[in-house]
Amino acid sequence: MLARWNPFNGEIFREADSLFRGAFLNDFAAPRSGWTEAAAFVPAADVLERENEILVKVDLPGHDPKSVQVKMEDGVLTIQSERKQEPRDQKEGYLRAERSFGAFARSFALPDTVDAARVEAHFDNGVLTLTLPKREETKPRTISVKVQ
Repeated sequence: MLARWNPFNGEIFREADSLFRGAFLNDFAAPRSGWTEAAAFVPAADVLERENEILVKVDLPGHDPKSVQVKMEDGVLTIQSERKQEPRDQKEGYLRAERSFGAFARSFALPDTVDAARVEAHFDNGVLTLTLPKREETKPRTISVKVQ
């Protein structure tokens, strides 16, 4: 049975994405503009809001914890770091080199409920975990209703 070709079945989008990634995010390709160099490494992050705090977890494998900088300013959390490139000797016979390297910076706008003075940062097994406690006055309170 023959199936009619549908250009919008998703295949064309997957191929375009593959071409884009190959053209811009390849370690061996020379950056074509300023933003492609910065886009080469953007670490994955999870942001989780709990009743008393906000947690931010960022994957930073291979980063030296001493090179990680965390800054809170005007309600914006900024994380910066740099992963150094290991020397690649052409004699070693690399068949493929996909690991990214270089500097990055990520910023997250945070609600006014965060107490910037009590932020804690932990780096364990390549994962940076930031605990951003909420200010006491912004936490929800339960008010009991008296019946008369």
